[in-house]
Amino acid sequence: MTPRILRSSSGFTYVAAMVLVAIMGIMLAQAGRYWQTRMQREREVELLFRGTQIRDAMRRWYKLSSVAPGTPGTPGSAAAPVPGQNAAALNFVIQPNSPRLNELKDLLLDPSSLGKTRFLRKLYLDPMTEKGEWDLIRDANQRIIGVKSKSEAEPIRQANFPLDLDPADFVEKKKYSEWQFVCNHWPKPGDAGGFKGISTSRLR
Repeated sequence: MTPRILRSSSGFTYVAAMVLVAIMGIMLAQAGRYWQTRMQREREVELLFRGTQIRDAMRRWYKLSSVAPGTPGTPGSAAAPVPGQNAAALNFVIQPNSPRLNELKDLLLDPSSLGKTRFLRKLYLDPMTEKGEWDLIRDANQRIIGVKSKSEAEPIRQANFPLDLDPADFVEKKKYSEWQFVCNHWPKPGDAGGFKGISTSRLR
């Protein structure tokens, strides 16, 4: 009788151990998915920050406005001008005689400037890919006017983007490579693509 009891006990212990291992495996898998999702969300935030920094540097390079058309004080706006703002000086179109931007590194130090004109503090890399290389967006004149990620992964964020981003370039996109940071793209008046009061300069 004793050997049978021992065999039953050892069999029960083996089954319990297998169940415990299975439960631990499930918990580890869930924890892995949680941290993977969290890391992806953090990289998304970094992508928005870095892409916007490069876009804003291009706006300074091409002497474009830093505010969207329809903002109070800008041409075409029915609202009262912002005190001290020169609406006539705001520019929303890249002029034909604008200096050509051939490489992103030119934003670090304007090669055509006699002084040390910097448009970008550092050359940010694409946080979504291992190499960090951006896919460059060019206009009909082959001037660089924007960047986008080379990642083909599906974004977690599908809406609620910062207000200074054009929703058409970000909302409901299937791949990060479809997020476009273009210097002459602004949100259209009335578009609600982001959180009210949140800017990409405060994403980090």
